[in-house]
Order: sequence, then C-alpha cells, then structure tokens
Amino acid sequence: MKNALIILLVLCFVSCEDVIDVDLNSAEPKLVIDASINWFKDTTGNEQDIKLTLSAPYFDTEVPPATGAQVRVINSSATVFEFTEEGTSGIYKNSSFIPQINETYQLEITYQGETYTATETLKSVVDLDYVEQNNDGGFTGEETELKAYYTDPADEENYYFFEFISDIPEIPSLEVYDDEFTNGNQIFGFYTEEELESGDVVTIRNYGVSQRFYEFMFILLQQNAEEGGGPFETQPATVRGNCINETNAENFPLGYFRLSEVAELIYTVQ
Repeated sequence: MKNALIILLVLCFVSCEDVIDVDLNSAEPKLVIDASINWFKDTTGNEQDIKLTLSAPYFDTEVPPATGAQVRVINSSATVFEFTEEGTSGIYKNSSFIPQINETYQLEITYQGETYTATETLKSVVDLDYVEQNNDGGFTGEETELKAYYTDPADEENYYFFEFISDIPEIPSLEVYDDEFTNGNQIFGFYTEEELESGDVVTIRNYGVSQRFYEFMFILLQQNAEEGGGPFETQPATVRGNCINETNAENFPLGYFRLSEVAELIYTVQ
C-alpha cells in the first residue's frame, strides 16, 4: 500500500509539469565588430587582431564567426594595414601595425558584398601609480576592495576605460571614468570582490579612450546595471557603436572600433 501511494504521488507531480515553448522574435544575423586596437605601454603594438562574429538567437550556445571578410585599417597618411583571417575563426590578424598617439585611423570591412566603416583616434593614457587594498569593504564589510590610482593630466579632457580581470568571476569587471571633476588630480579605478583571497592575482588595465567610446560604454554599463547583468548580457535596447554600413544603412552592425594606449598592472592580493 505504501509503495502504491509513493507511485501515485510521483505521477501527480509529473502530470503537473508543463513544457513551455518560448516563441521569440527572429531576425537576420547582424555583423558584430570587436575591433579593439590596444597598444600596451613598453611594447611595439605591432601585433593586433580584430574579431568578427554574427548575432545569434537568444538560446543558441555558440556565437558563429563571420568568415571570409576583407579587413583593413588605414591611417591618415594612407598607409594600409591588412588583417588576415586565421583559418575560419573570424579572427583577423596583423603583425605590422604602427600605433601612433592622436593618429586617426579608419576601419574598412567588406563582408558578403557590403562595406562597413568606422573612424577613431588612438588615445593616450597615464601610468597606474599604485594599488590600495581594503579588506573590510562593501555593504557587509567582508569584501576586498582595490583602488588603482593614477594621476590625471592637468588642462586636458581625458576619458578612461578600466578592466579588472581575476579568476573569480568569468566576466571582467568594467568601469568608465572621465575627468570632469578630477582634472589634474590623483584618482582611482575601483574594484570590489567578496571572494578574493590572499595570493589571488588581479590584472588591472586602464585604457585611454575617446569621449564617444566613453559615452557608448557608459550607456551599455548603465543599462545592464539596472537589469542586474553585465555588459555581455542581453541588452534592453540596441546601443549603436561607431561602425556604419556604407552599402545598406538599415543593416547596421553592432560593436565598436576603438584604439587605446593601455597601462597594465598585475596585482597580487595581500
């Protein structure tokens, strides 16, 4: 009798389960441009790559590469840097790029008969001075806080993009800053993580960026802060970058073309 009762209960629970198929809107894939030219301090900056992918349905687990494109970057002196695809990865590489502060570059991509372009200037960045650690941070007083200090140049309009990379979260922590209220002063990029422990390594990168990229990234981060996600979560609304489709304006791409000098500091948690 007891076994029969158990079987009856199991059948009741199973019979209450409904399979819900979510019917999401579908759209033609868009080109996604990840064109970040990063010139790390004390390097030549010759080795660069640009990643092209396609947008995919929400429940897809893989991001399809955009293969077979022609990719090149041209500076103001009409010097052309051709980027060659590595196999069919959607990653296009160049090993002879010449970075120059305040130089303007144009990105040109030809993909499936359409031409995409973007123009941006390579922005400088100051060195990171030092890192200050606080082990009693956050609302609970149990988070490890890191402040990466840098000295903003006086009489300049500067914009910064910070990236904090550790083995704790899968996605780096990203922040953007401007110098509207800190011009010429020492200020810091801020990172907090409850699970950081002594001996953990955090890579801190500060990128010099343009005002337009700052505004683009600020909106992106604000959107997902309100939704409780990160910048790589699904966006509540499409945020346009600086890339345009010259052939068909309605088939606009996603992503951004950015050029930055980068200050990097590897910090070991105390």
